[in-house]
Amino acid sequence: MWCESSAFYTVARSRVATSSTGPSRDDVAYAFDMGGFVVTMESPTTGRPEAGEADVQQKIDTSVPHSARIWNYWLGGKDNFAVDREAGDQYRQVFPGVVDVARASRQFLVRSIMFLAADAGIRQFLDVGTGLPTANNTHEVAQRIAPDARIVYVDSDPLVLVHARALLVGTAEGRTAYIDGDLHDPAAVIAEAGKTLDFAQPIGLILSGVMGHVPDYEAARSITRQLVAALPSGSYLSLNDGTSLISAEMQQAQDDYNDSGATPYTLRSPDEIVGFFDGLELVEPGVVPCPQWRPDDAVDTPADIDAFGGVGRKR
Repeated sequence: MWCESSAFYTVARSRVATSSTGPSRDDVAYAFDMGGFVVTMESPTTGRPEAGEADVQQKIDTSVPHSARIWNYWLGGKDNFAVDREAGDQYRQVFPGVVDVARASRQFLVRSIMFLAADAGIRQFLDVGTGLPTANNTHEVAQRIAPDARIVYVDSDPLVLVHARALLVGTAEGRTAYIDGDLHDPAAVIAEAGKTLDFAQPIGLILSGVMGHVPDYEAARSITRQLVAALPSGSYLSLNDGTSLISAEMQQAQDDYNDSGATPYTLRSPDEIVGFFDGLELVEPGVVPCPQWRPDDAVDTPADIDAFGGVGRKR
């Protein structure tokens, strides 16, 4: 169960009433509280939800736990529902270290983007399966180093869609775009990303905690290969995912979660995670537990943890 979270804003929900089909358009009213002012997802001319946003709200199912919202809960965010908090607490009862796993994964993502922007000179990023926005999002990290960096976020979750369009705003020099896209359709992702990114220039591909949502390992590798194949020479892949190498409780907690009716997540071995980098030159120190990948002073988790990641360069 992986994805990212929210820490610097709240979501105001009015008349929330969960049911087996999730909330209707009137059940959930979204308003983003950002430092004293509110941005609502309404048309400036009609005052009503913009085309498509009402449909998005109807698709949000609060009767089933969702990995992005649970992740959000573990990291102290507010963008989650009771069903997510219950599932998150159950997971943590079996494996208390999952919060460290969540933090370690996020910290790895930040350090890998810093490496790509500062050391490798990457100015374009394709973040597939971005999850809910939080502090130190891909565009924020990259554009602090290179204000002209371009970032494309890709996700298919309706809650993420609402948040991202309101909050993922980059610098004036760079560009930040959001695609409502499916990881299982890499060709469509690349086609849409090409409207913002120049695929003749190196790109940093980010797959942070998402490949476990593709249960079949060969299918997951195929998706990764197709995405990498579309990138030019000099591009990079940053990928991290969960394992059960360090703690057997991690696997038990994941099995219980997968049985809850939520979208399942498959933990993989470190060797399988290495397999996603086939044909790429691994950047030192290779594929390792996330806290051990080029650690800095921000690392606050145990060094050995069930989250492995690495960065590879396309020749």
